[in-house]
Amino acid sequence: MPEVVFSVDQARSMREQSVPGHNRWHPDIPAAATVRPGAEFRVECREWTDGQIGNNDSANDVRDVDLAPCHMLSGPIAVEGAEPGDLLVVDILDLGPVPQATGSAPGEGWGYTGIFSKQNGGGFLTDQFPDAYKAIWDFHGQQATSRHMPGVRFTGITHPGLFGTAPSADLLARWNAREQALIDTDPDRVPPLALPPLPEGVLAGTLTGEALAKVGAEGARTVPPRENGGNHDIKNLTRGSRVFYPVHTPGALLSGGDLHFSQGDGEITFCGAIEMGGFIDFHVDLIKGGMEKYGVTTNPVFMPGNVEPRYSEFMTFIGISVDHGTNTNYYNDATVAFRNACLNAIEYLKSFGYSGEQAYLLLGAAPIEGRVSGVVDIPNACCSLYLPTAIFDFDIRPTAEGPRRADRGRCAVSS
Repeated sequence: MPEVVFSVDQARSMREQSVPGHNRWHPDIPAAATVRPGAEFRVECREWTDGQIGNNDSANDVRDVDLAPCHMLSGPIAVEGAEPGDLLVVDILDLGPVPQATGSAPGEGWGYTGIFSKQNGGGFLTDQFPDAYKAIWDFHGQQATSRHMPGVRFTGITHPGLFGTAPSADLLARWNAREQALIDTDPDRVPPLALPPLPEGVLAGTLTGEALAKVGAEGARTVPPRENGGNHDIKNLTRGSRVFYPVHTPGALLSGGDLHFSQGDGEITFCGAIEMGGFIDFHVDLIKGGMEKYGVTTNPVFMPGNVEPRYSEFMTFIGISVDHGTNTNYYNDATVAFRNACLNAIEYLKSFGYSGEQAYLLLGAAPIEGRVSGVVDIPNACCSLYLPTAIFDFDIRPTAEGPRRADRGRCAVSS
């Protein structure tokens, strides 16, 4: 096993760890460990809400989750010799839930998928599903099942939702300026257009006092992906992947977490993957001056690994950029098109007895494929959603006999 450079006791919050992690992006957060180029090492991670979600049959915890301390990240890990303008080469060697453990923390034999309420961030379909819901998934090696989703079993594609390097002070200021400008266009919107810096709940490693207050006042929230990487939620960034992160600060300062047992493209419920704590093993190296050499300046690039579920048959659902309820056309709007593809898949699954909320949770958690199929055939963009048929223990293909409707249970709901 590689050396553990950031350890986590799953019975304790991130704040209570011997070396705490952090929940904001800021260049002043000190390194928790230092490694050399060529090193292989392990980083242990808490689940992204730091254990606010329980293994139960109520979605009240999802409804009431406090987003101020999220995401809880492990790190930063400094890499010797890394300088602004370099590319940090990160190989994902292995990752998974907490090894040899069953317990109350996500990742200890189980994980969850949540639909966030509209008042607390919402999801991709928040206008159609404004309330909080949840599904608990049990891990069986590489496969997952759920008491809230009878008739479904699939192989996960385990991956980190969030990893990145620290921003420079200048880059951080640019993030804050542009996101505040976006917020100012509709400051009362629910859910908000973006999340500005928030002193409440800030954690910045070992920083205290004025240094911690500075991070709280300036630090970028971890919800979106940005130039440093961040919350990409790319399911194919799994074992065997190689990521090339832009370096903006001395040491690169690699941090991350938000581990997922599985996820569908888009993570459409907001908390749409199977969320867990666990571990991730890395190998790191440097390409000196790599940002300029390869033109990698605004976002990381990566090479996907070759470990993924092998599903060969799909039911595919199509969406176009039209609001069918109001008969309104949107010009080449891929967001509207993919939303319609998701809604079409949900309506189809309801014909077999699943509720709309169960179907929505499933599309967030299972390894579905989402694709932009066309953006040139004006006025309609076309997106498609590929749902593996083999994840069900009954036939979901259309037949002359009609769908096999049955009692499919229910997901966890909020009171």
